Amino acid sequence: MDTLSYKTQSAKKETVVRKWYIVDAEGEVVGRLASKIATVLRGKHKPSYTPHVDTGDNVIIINADKVRFTGSKWDQKEYISYSLYPGGQKRVTAKNMAAKKPRFIIEKAVKGMLPKNRLGRAMFKKLFVYEGAEHPHAAQKAEDFKF
Repeated sequence: MDTLSYKTQSAKKETVVRKWYIVDAEGEVVGRLASKIATVLRGKHKPSYTPHVDTGDNVIIINADKVRFTGSKWDQKEYISYSLYPGGQKRVTAKNMAAKKPRFIIEKAVKGMLPKNRLGRAMFKKLFVYEGAEHPHAAQKAEDFKF
């Protein structure tokens, strides 16, 4: 059998080049924004994407408190947590969560779209969410991400 000189290059963690992107979440729909961010965190937007290697880029999200939901999700969507004690289930609506912890809304949506394993947890660590327009990552020279 003849060997081809055109072999698919599999990415390795040593050869991955990471970029920094900044995303302004003002006026964006949460689910649609989260799916695009999850794609960047996984590295699926790159031609060097390899499923078993973290090839994704770092993402900074600003204005997380100005996201929006479609329909009546502000009143109907609930975030449920459980303390593992009897009667320890807590439900918080999206409106109340936005008042208390606006970062949590985007973080929860993105985390749910990443793999549920060690690799997914490593990808999630490259996400930085901030409520206002200010962020401490000016030294990374993040570029705007075009959707």
